[in-house]
This record gives sequence, structure tokens and C-alpha cells, in this order.
Amino acid sequence: MSQPEPPSPPRRAWPVFAVYVGAIAAILVFTAVAVDVLTALYPDVPDTALLQSLPGLIAGSLAASTALLATLLLAVRPLEPAALRLTPGWERGRDLAVMAVGLLALGQALDSLTALAGLDERGTLALIRRVLVGASGAELFAAVVVLGLAAGAAEEIFFRGFMQTRLRAQWGPRAAVLVTSVCFAILHVDVALVHLALVFGLSLYLGFVAETTGSALPAVVCHVVNNVVFTLQTALGGTVTDRGANAALAVAGAVVTVACLWWVRQAASRSTA
Repeated sequence: MSQPEPPSPPRRAWPVFAVYVGAIAAILVFTAVAVDVLTALYPDVPDTALLQSLPGLIAGSLAASTALLATLLLAVRPLEPAALRLTPGWERGRDLAVMAVGLLALGQALDSLTALAGLDERGTLALIRRVLVGASGAELFAAVVVLGLAAGAAEEIFFRGFMQTRLRAQWGPRAAVLVTSVCFAILHVDVALVHLALVFGLSLYLGFVAETTGSALPAVVCHVVNNVVFTLQTALGGTVTDRGANAALAVAGAVVTVACLWWVRQAASRSTA
């Protein structure tokens, strides 16, 4: 008579959160190095003004993105695309376009609601807008590459590719999306808490996209597109300030977001039929 197999050891989530804490520590270290480099490059500019300038924003974002990827390089074994869900899912070009439009619409709806609540001039997001307005030439190109491409890709690889994937294996998809979104929002916390709330909403959407497609790549594409559009729109003076226009955009953005979510659900059902 065969012996029953011993029970498998309980799965634990603490290593995932240990890597997350390590990433935060790495961000602090890399940011400190970036500040030193900026100070050396702009010795005549006061530190406060330097940190609240476009070069300061770009350097800080590049430091954070590098820290996230460096943490994964050191902590994740095996470091393979499949282990981070960086292989394609069922999505196709049209599906990716709908997902990206949905994220843009959600971002606009949340942004317009923030403006209607009179909170658009507070926190990190307001600072980002102020330093991006009027950017052009090499500075705008650097902002698109770093804030759009590098930041969007690095954050999704870490949070959707690494963190959500591992939490999903232990707690299931819903808890993984929620907890990962909380951790993602904490990374963007500011004194006004405005940026945190916006980022949390966008992160839930990105988590849904990753779980529905079974891949983190669509979330990477959506995040990069969103960041690039936001950077260009802000730099070229596309921020909406009129209350009536913001009210209309909030409603339209919500409707488009729901429609895109419905599309993704239907596309997922067709892919498994």
C-alpha cells in the first residue's frame, strides 16, 4: 500500500514584500546618487530649485526605474521572461489599442475629477505638470524616454511582472491585484495624497489587464503609452482647466473606460472559447 504524500509546505508571501522593501531602499540610494550628480552638474542652482526642475524630475525618475530593475536582477531567480509573465498572452494589436485607450480614458476621468475637486494644484502631480509645461527639444525628448518609456516599463515589470505574479500564485488574482496596487500607490505617495489615489486607480486597471490576458506585456504597453501621452500633452499645453470641460471629460472618460473593460472581457471570453 502506497504511503500518502506529505502535505506541501505553506506558501509564504514575505519574500515578495522583502524584495519590495529592498526596492524602496534601492530607490533611496539611487536617488541620493542622482542628487549628487545633479548638484555637481548645476553647482549654482539651489538644491530645492534643482529638485523641482525638469532635470531633477528626469534624474529622479531614471534613478527609481534603475533601482527597480536592479533589484529584480539581484533578487529574482530564475530571471526569465516567463517567470515575470513577460511573454505574450492572447491579446492582439486591436486588443492592445483598446486596453491603452481604456487606461488613457481612466486617467483623464480621474484627472478631471481631481480638478473638479480643486485638488489639481496639490502634490507631486502638480509639480510634474509645472516642470513639464513648455518643455521642448532635447529636454522633451529626454522626458519622453525616461518618464514615458523607462518609468512605465520598469514599474510594470516590477509590479505586474514580479510582484503581482508571485502574489497571484499564493493568494489568487483578486487579492494579488489589490495588494500590488496598494504597494504601487505607496511608492507614489505624497503629502497631498492626490497622486496616491490616482495611481491606485490606474494600477487596479493595469492589474486587471495583466490578469485577464495572462501576461504583463499588455500592462507594460498601456503604462508606456499613458506616460508618453501625458508627458507630451502636458509639455504642449494640453491640460484642461475649464470646469465644464472637466465635467464632460470625467463622464466621457468613465464611459470609455467601462466600454474598454467590457471589450477586454469579451475578447478574453472569445480567446478561451
